Amino acid sequence: MDIQKLNLLGGVITRQYELIPAVSAELSIASLVTLALDGRVSFVTLDRTVAGTLDTATQAVNAQLVAQYGYDGAGVGIAVIDSGIHPHPDLQESGSVKSRVVYRETFIGGSTADEYGHGTHVAGIVAGNGKSSGGAVSPFRGVAPRANLLDLRVLNAQGGSFDSAVIAGIERAVQLKGRYNVRVINLSLGRPVRESSRLDPLCRAVQAAWKAGVVVVVAAGNLGRNSYATILSPANDPSVITVGAMKTMATPSRADDLIASYSSKGPTFVDLHVKPDVVAPGNLIASLQAPGSALALAYPGNKITSPSGYQRMSGTSMAAPMVAGAAALLLQKEPGLTPDRIKARLMKTAGKNFPATSIAVDPTTGMAYPSVYDIFTVGAGYVDVLAALWNTEASNKAALSPIALYNFLTRQGVLLVDPLSSWVEGPWLPMGVWGLSVLQNGNGIFGISAAWGDSAAWGDSAAWGDSAAWGSSAAWGNSAAWGSSAAWGNNVQGAGER
Repeated sequence: MDIQKLNLLGGVITRQYELIPAVSAELSIASLVTLALDGRVSFVTLDRTVAGTLDTATQAVNAQLVAQYGYDGAGVGIAVIDSGIHPHPDLQESGSVKSRVVYRETFIGGSTADEYGHGTHVAGIVAGNGKSSGGAVSPFRGVAPRANLLDLRVLNAQGGSFDSAVIAGIERAVQLKGRYNVRVINLSLGRPVRESSRLDPLCRAVQAAWKAGVVVVVAAGNLGRNSYATILSPANDPSVITVGAMKTMATPSRADDLIASYSSKGPTFVDLHVKPDVVAPGNLIASLQAPGSALALAYPGNKITSPSGYQRMSGTSMAAPMVAGAAALLLQKEPGLTPDRIKARLMKTAGKNFPATSIAVDPTTGMAYPSVYDIFTVGAGYVDVLAALWNTEASNKAALSPIALYNFLTRQGVLLVDPLSSWVEGPWLPMGVWGLSVLQNGNGIFGISAAWGDSAAWGDSAAWGDSAAWGSSAAWGNSAAWGSSAAWGNNVQGAGER
């Protein structure tokens, strides 16, 4: 609309965006009603509050095996849009005191200091090099230990923020893409879904970043205990890579790993997109500590005493940077990869071997929480960085997370590519990588056809084919997620669990 009219209505513009056709402004309720009735205004929404999705790991995703091939994220810029990044030695270049945090900016006022402590921990998972704890042999090395970081502070000392600040951070990351080779954005934050991803301003911003060639990785949220449809925004957007949290069970082997019961589950509220896309370690993750931060003071028991400078945290906030680092490694190997190809490869190569169910016990309350390993819990599977790195299959089509529909009469589930998505141009199904899949639910286990289908745009190799991104049956679990008894109840905030 005409900015002048907004001014005439008494509105005070706080920020005008270039990434999306929007502004944030302060105005009265009466003026807001008048504005909403203007035919040139497509959507009006509150500036909603956003928070960090807080609640042996690199070995679990096979990241430690990648280093021997020379891939460490060097030259790739990763924007950490969070609470700030403390100048920890592990974020310096290995042979000098030069910081690999190449840019800092705050979008909430004040300094860029990490007063909350969340962003520092996230940054260490992405790109810590273990300099202060053994270097190359440190157990605290991140996934991409030579990547450069951009510190875009949007969370305050209490871990809170607003949509407007997060959108501004995303916009700045895209603006700096050419200057710092920003190819990945990590968003370990979110808020409840209030509208379709086609209207949500946070989703519109991540869509624009994705279209600009930046991989956007988002934490699923920590509301999954006994509840489906708990994915947060902007993790509900079909374009981005949405990450749920696994527990490593304190062993380097992937074989005994289990889903964290608090990890948010799909389908997404309103749009019914299949989320999360993948899962990665997120429970009791050791990484960098921002000394004196709110989290360091609130949870002194999480501090690692030897060596100093580290602490443990749990949540999908910790799982997302595992995948952001993995994306940086893929981009170092093949700089020409598009966000869609990276998403597709990570999903295709993700591990599909899960138990049918598991039970987690909260160490604080003693309450037990069961989990079913269906696509709304583990998505396409457990990220395997090494497998993704050696995958060379390609497609020029979109890797949108499909929509899940279920017919209670026929007991069939169907996955469809959203025809209204801004990234689908032309005929509905052929434009998506995933295609159409009919999911037979006769005995509670989805069969071989529960895939992204042979028509999935990967040429003669039929990369998705019968083995498909979600496997023959491993990830589909039982009918709990589809049935009329699917849990849409109370949201339970997750904490670390063993």
